[in-house]
Amino acid sequence: MHALHTHDDLPLHLRQWTLKTRTHGLVLIVHGLGEHIGRYEHVAAALNDAGWDVAGYDHRGHGASGGARGAIARADSLLDDLGVVIDTLRREPARPLVLLGHSLGGLIAARFVAEGLVQRPAAWWRPVDALVLSSPALDPGMNAVQRALLAVLGPLAPQLAVGNGLKPQWVSRDPAVVRAYIDDPLVHDRVTPLLVRFVVDAGAFVRTQAPQWRVPTLLLWAGADRCVAPAGSAAFAAAAPATALAHTCYPQMAHEIFNDPERAAPLAELTRWLGSLETLRRPHTALESSR
Repeated sequence: MHALHTHDDLPLHLRQWTLKTRTHGLVLIVHGLGEHIGRYEHVAAALNDAGWDVAGYDHRGHGASGGARGAIARADSLLDDLGVVIDTLRREPARPLVLLGHSLGGLIAARFVAEGLVQRPAAWWRPVDALVLSSPALDPGMNAVQRALLAVLGPLAPQLAVGNGLKPQWVSRDPAVVRAYIDDPLVHDRVTPLLVRFVVDAGAFVRTQAPQWRVPTLLLWAGADRCVAPAGSAAFAAAAPATALAHTCYPQMAHEIFNDPERAAPLAELTRWLGSLETLRRPHTALESSR
């Protein structure tokens, strides 16, 4: 565990689960809204058991990282921070890199990858070898009132932190997971209009880029999700090329599919899919193709 720093000098808490033997590559976990990377111990353990090194970090404004809770400095702050983390991890010997993003983290990871599809990618963009999305926030499911409030508060008070409106009982159908979530001092419910605007705009951009998708991607989502709209994942799955995307909807599951009672099924699908990727068996060339 150690800290690195964003380009605007906030400390980012980084955690690594590194095997001592030769591995298939590195999975970088990008966590969800209001939580922290410490909640992914069991996911990291499953990936270690499958022969993968794992790393993850707390977003700015989350967990043990710096910054006001739930706030971002600019629309692309979370994307820029992910680029910083990737650069730090890639100082080690070259190896395949997979992004695994959940909820807000899934949106960040997908938006990061989508930038590689534009003619002139932003300076924060870095190539990755594969992508896994767990109940990504591709559609936040905002109603008309929430959209109206965003339209008003966004320009007037972009950094005003308010409750995110999500209930702990929505994250999982496992009472023990919900209790741990409520009791966790590093979990918070703060969100700012600027962060919400990022979620809305990034989700729309990713969905428009779906037909051009190229990076091998596994999309797993909860059909009974109440934290984000499952329709966002369904729309992406319908639009993306079958050559690039494998996808499964778990109809009965709540938002955190890796924390629901039937978590063994999506965890097994995750490790099985990673093991099947031909591209990750070849020497790593992503840095050579960086723009």
